Amino acid sequence: MIHHFIYKMRGGGVCPPRKPLRDIGLSFSGGFLGIYLVSAINHFMEIEPLNQLFVVGSFGASAVLLYGAPQADFSQPRNLIGGHLISALIGVALYKYITLDIAIVSALAVSLSIVVMHLTRTLHPPGGATALIAIIGSNQIHTLGFLYAFTPILSGAILLLLVALVVNNLTKNKQKHYPRYWF
Repeated sequence: MIHHFIYKMRGGGVCPPRKPLRDIGLSFSGGFLGIYLVSAINHFMEIEPLNQLFVVGSFGASAVLLYGAPQADFSQPRNLIGGHLISALIGVALYKYITLDIAIVSALAVSLSIVVMHLTRTLHPPGGATALIAIIGSNQIHTLGFLYAFTPILSGAILLLLVALVVNNLTKNKQKHYPRYWF
């Protein structure tokens, strides 16, 4: 039994080839522009630079999916918007209403987000981080309460989506056009 379990871990597939330099360049452009625009919101709103409210760590992972793997199911608009919004709402609700140890509440936030994203067909891996940030985030995030789900999460995800719609459709290759589907 142990031998069979270990045997499954050997892999056996072949690593896919590197993406063309043009695709890598578009990934860089999208990632830079998307995160820059989300970060620039702080400057225009005159928020203390050390307290980057609109720059949520899970947006970095979303940028990798949106601009590096735009054809993946996880990268589609439904998944991006729904996954972040659902996970943020779950994280905030658990933080506000569950008074257990932070380790348990953190684990619940991520695991419940995974279940609800599966059930709603909005699985977006960075959503797990969005839920976790609602639990372990700063006092500024906690003070926002459910507003956290809309600003910075929903507004930031929409901004990343808008950049993805532009950057990912700069190519003439129809197989790389974004999105594959909306709903």
